[in-house]
Amino acid sequence: MFKSKRLLFLWLLVFAWLSSSLAGTGLDTGDDAEIEIPYTKFVLDNGLTLIVHEDHKAPIVAVNVWYHVGSKNEKPGRTGFAHLFEHLMFNGSENFNDDYFQALERVGATDMNGTTNRDRTNYFQNVPTSALDLALWMESDRMGHLLGAIDQAKLDEQRGVVQNEKRQGENQPYAKVRTILTENSYPKGHPYSWTTIGSMEDLNAASLDDVKEWFKGYYGAANAVLVIAGDVNTEEVKQKVQKYFGDVPSGPPVSKVDTWIAKRSETRRVITQDRVPQARLYKSWNVPEWGAEDLDYLDLVSDVLSSGKTSRLYKRLVYDDQIATDVAAFIVPGEIGSNFRIQATARPGEDLAKIEKAVDE
Repeated sequence: MFKSKRLLFLWLLVFAWLSSSLAGTGLDTGDDAEIEIPYTKFVLDNGLTLIVHEDHKAPIVAVNVWYHVGSKNEKPGRTGFAHLFEHLMFNGSENFNDDYFQALERVGATDMNGTTNRDRTNYFQNVPTSALDLALWMESDRMGHLLGAIDQAKLDEQRGVVQNEKRQGENQPYAKVRTILTENSYPKGHPYSWTTIGSMEDLNAASLDDVKEWFKGYYGAANAVLVIAGDVNTEEVKQKVQKYFGDVPSGPPVSKVDTWIAKRSETRRVITQDRVPQARLYKSWNVPEWGAEDLDYLDLVSDVLSSGKTSRLYKRLVYDDQIATDVAAFIVPGEIGSNFRIQATARPGEDLAKIEKAVDE
């Protein structure tokens, strides 16, 4: 008993000391504290947007380039091309016709990769401060001087890599649901009505002419944002970026895809069979685009429904009724429209109809 009181007293002392220390630093420890990340924004004459954030805690720099192009910009018959092109960006450029990863790995770079989604394609790496010039030169060379290094052999190689990636992804449990949801959420012809990975037939159809058209149409400086964050000086970064990227062509104006939420007038139900350990229920609604106020409210609703073990759906389905082993509600944001989704995995032997009824309540 005495030991417990002494420990409690010690904890109170520690808490009091932490509170006074934080108060002394002027930090807001309340829930209303805002996170502020200072940055400086520049726009080069060719339209390239540069954002610089200084952080001198460690001698490293994060270099990110985001291009405002994704699978929604693909033409019918060429689905999956945005992602295929992302792969080609790592196979060498006109002034460095070699593997992109190896060059930066030799100078200590980490976290190098690229990703593609419906609305954008990005490329990123973290490098030592001393290697910033190399990273900027490499990024600028593939932004401005790529096509001369792309040939049929490289296209065929990366086509095979992407198709294998597609096979691996679709062989995972529940993976076919992604295609089913995508194709049934939007009408034919909608820019979100196909998956980012695309179809095998369309990947087979991709040609060198498609590569040239895509690069010239979407990979101009004016359609890109370069973000540099880390142990740098803002003015020096501006000068370096001007040096390496200043002569990159702006590229043609890129047409904006209009918002198209694609509200549904009817309920669509799909039942599919697959070799999975447990049955699963998916419900999806088309909702407003990223940045819309209503989407923020729906994001909050998703947290109320499934964030944490005391949330509405988790408590009801998993704890109280014990008819599901997990449940999640979440937003899939998009530039021209988003999705609000609920998924629940049935406990073995339970009926999905019973789970759906509980979700609807």
